[in-house]
Amino acid sequence: MKLVLASTSPRRRDLLARIGIIPDRIVSPDIDESPLAGERPRDYATRLARSKAATVARAPDELVLAGDTAIALGRRILPAAETQAIQRDLLTRLSGRRHHCLSAVCLIGTDGRARVRLSDTIVAFRRIGADEIERYIACGEGLGKAGGYAIQGRAETFVRFLSGSHSGVVGLPLFETRALLESAGCRLP
Repeated sequence: MKLVLASTSPRRRDLLARIGIIPDRIVSPDIDESPLAGERPRDYATRLARSKAATVARAPDELVLAGDTAIALGRRILPAAETQAIQRDLLTRLSGRRHHCLSAVCLIGTDGRARVRLSDTIVAFRRIGADEIERYIACGEGLGKAGGYAIQGRAETFVRFLSGSHSGVVGLPLFETRALLESAGCRLP
């Protein structure tokens, strides 16, 4: 069996490497990532992971693995920080509050069946002052990221509490990913 990773995220490749998995092929899925009207954060993350996996053409001996991570503040899905102004707003909202990081992973097996798992991690940020937010924005690591931060970098100092999957917050929940791969018959190192 061969593994196709439906993501060009270097973080997802690095996380897979932690469990000894090197994809045979990497494909960038092109989907609309806009939330649907009234869509709940859990459903949103799951839908995107499924859609990313489904858009990738695969040979009969290939598995397709895709993931998506969403940050939810209450029932609101927070966007990726595409600009510094959006990032500033996101970090200000998250300061001193708890939020959910929902990381969905989808595996399409050689049988064509899609299997999905969802990791729900609670992350609580300490209060972050405006000057600290500006310094973080200036370092550039959270730009383009869901919620405006990268937990594997400087933003880890914002976290006062985490319950769930650290790798899920980075971008791919390894426990769930490993379980999906094993259920599809992959022999893992």
